Amino acid sequence: MAEYQPDRFDCLITDVSMPGRSGLELQERLRELGSSMPVIVISADTNAATRARALSGGALACLTKPVNDDVLLRHLESALNRASGVRDDRRDAPSDD
Repeated sequence: MAEYQPDRFDCLITDVSMPGRSGLELQERLRELGSSMPVIVISADTNAATRARALSGGALACLTKPVNDDVLLRHLESALNRASGVRDDRRDAPSDD
């Protein structure tokens, strides 16, 4: 969160288990701040409740370790395409000037 600035990053890839703040708490905090940045959650936890919490919180994907590189890349490409579309929409929006 120390590095977070709106529109600075195009995607967050986070682990559920991290020191201090969990990846799910990080995702929730970003949403509270109004961020629509795509989030990909990675976890060794196969608990359905963890997955449901991540996805209901707006995660684009919740992947189980060990993560298949091709699957992660496909989700990352989708996230970056989504982020690009959001930036394009903002750029095309009429200004209040």
